[in-house]
Amino acid sequence: MTSEDFPTREVAKLPRAAFAFPGPLRDRLVEAILNGTKTSTTSLKLQYEIDNEPLPVVGGRAVLIDSGEQPVAVLETTSVRIVPLAEVDLTHARDEGEGYQTVAQWRTAHEQFFHSVQMLSALQLPEFTADDTTEVVLERFRVVKRLL
Repeated sequence: MTSEDFPTREVAKLPRAAFAFPGPLRDRLVEAILNGTKTSTTSLKLQYEIDNEPLPVVGGRAVLIDSGEQPVAVLETTSVRIVPLAEVDLTHARDEGEGYQTVAQWRTAHEQFFHSVQMLSALQLPEFTADDTTEVVLERFRVVKRLL
């Protein structure tokens, strides 16, 4: 199915894809997705387990939402890998579209996010420490259809 023939009525039936938390970071990530510089993302596998949510699957589609909870695009998952944090590679880090030039830069930013008050609240944990063995979900995606 191409972006041109994706039925608009199907959009409402799709799960939502929200990157980060509402605010400046989400806004930057949505813009990077829409302009094509962000084609990958990283999530804690633990978050899927806590939320009792299924892991992403290749071919799965979701509606990207912005900070105002408005649907902006339909995304399709093109690849999913589950790896320990220590095994994230530079290609994945760069494809996150946030300007990372090294895996160390990527990891520092992600550890800050994983350890943030907002993330601890979302995980419903008083504390959490990511380390080399922490499992992360590396997802690649493409924009199937822009909705704005």
